[in-house]
Amino acid sequence: MPPPFLEGAVDALKSFADYAAGAVRPTLRLGVTGLARSGKTVFTTALVHHLTNVTPMPVFRASAEGRIRRARLAPQPDDTVPRFAYEEHLAAMTGPDRQWPQSTNRISELRIEIDYERPPGWRSGPATLALDIVDYPGEWLLDLGLLDLSYAEWSRATLEASRRPERAPLAAAWHAHLATLAPDKPAVEAEMVTASDLFKAYLSALRAGPEAVATTPPGRFLMPGDLAGSPALTFAPLDLPPGMAYAPSSLAGQMERRFEAYKNRVARPFFREHFSRLDRQIVLVDVLAALDAGARAVGELEAALDQVLHAFRAGRNTLVSSLFAPRIDRVLFAATKADHLHRSDHARLDAILRLLVERAIRRSEGAGARVDTLALASVRATREASVREGGERLPAIVGVPCAGERVGDEVFDGRTEAAIFPGELPDDPKAIFSGAVAPGSLRFPRFRPPLRTADAAGRMPPLPHIRLDRALEFLIGDRLA
Repeated sequence: MPPPFLEGAVDALKSFADYAAGAVRPTLRLGVTGLARSGKTVFTTALVHHLTNVTPMPVFRASAEGRIRRARLAPQPDDTVPRFAYEEHLAAMTGPDRQWPQSTNRISELRIEIDYERPPGWRSGPATLALDIVDYPGEWLLDLGLLDLSYAEWSRATLEASRRPERAPLAAAWHAHLATLAPDKPAVEAEMVTASDLFKAYLSALRAGPEAVATTPPGRFLMPGDLAGSPALTFAPLDLPPGMAYAPSSLAGQMERRFEAYKNRVARPFFREHFSRLDRQIVLVDVLAALDAGARAVGELEAALDQVLHAFRAGRNTLVSSLFAPRIDRVLFAATKADHLHRSDHARLDAILRLLVERAIRRSEGAGARVDTLALASVRATREASVREGGERLPAIVGVPCAGERVGDEVFDGRTEAAIFPGELPDDPKAIFSGAVAPGSLRFPRFRPPLRTADAAGRMPPLPHIRLDRALEFLIGDRLA
């Protein structure tokens, strides 16, 4: 790896090149991320769908004022980044089977060129904005925190977290193997592979359990891609006494070497090539899954979101920062799956999310960045109704639950529409930390994508949504003015 000062010079030159290119053709790089199962792929697909179809969107001012003339897909600028499979994902949601697309497990990119009219004024007239959408797993963000840690520091923090009462049972097999290892003895490849596999099994158990909304780095361990089986992804924490010395050929020495390779060959290139070049960012959050899992999962989500925003270089851009070290000047946190609640609960959902990112918001706004929250559904899969339960009229949502989904004793077949009372969120968002929402008390089955019906002229309506237009206005509206 080049020395840090040379890496910084290279990064500065890349930032300058991006700035120069943007001066010739205005460009905005939008990052789309979120932790597991937050709806990143659906959001990006819906955004592209509405922009390229020039869907009228009331809160998105350039659209509401009729100033967007057309938007089209264009060749993406980065030839080594996979293209976001927009057409495939849209077909999955709108085809006969109406299936949600596969989750994001790698970085991908798409460029949309938006031709628009500037509003009346001294700069009025036609213009074009190139919008580069960079979709990537939120787990990768947490890897950026590793860059400032030594192997010993990371081992100590990870082991300490794994021994907490709620996590220890999930880590039992890994801990048992760990107790058989001597860090200062010569490294044995079979022991390293076993330790790494058991550690990855622990990470998988965390994701499958109540902490599915949070994550423990390294993020690529569960999304290895073409790095599967490589030494850079075959390491694990060790119990290292403070100040312990060990040889490079020892077990600890080899684990440390692989940890550093992960930082230098996986985490740092992601930051340099992609993350540091973003202008705007949306972070999608499955708040409902955390609420349904209980107060402990909500606490894990709060900590994860704080780490996520801490990784951002958020702040107001100056000429110098724009040239050499651009910052993310707008960050939007969005609580997804708002269509799983009646609209009377949407403000409560937004308030809960704002509470979870309150510290992060203060930090970013202090640096000059704009940060906001909202509750949205990128694609609305339900409609609202009311049901009678125990002589009381309750607000409900109506949709087609996916096959195998369960509410109480009822298991759905994937074809039958159902009216469901999802439960209610507390008026005071702070109550979520004191057990106001009992685990399992909310009813949030997964619904199939909506069935659309053509009008008399044979035209298909756009995909329904909740507040996607507000998200677009916050993220790109000022660049279309």
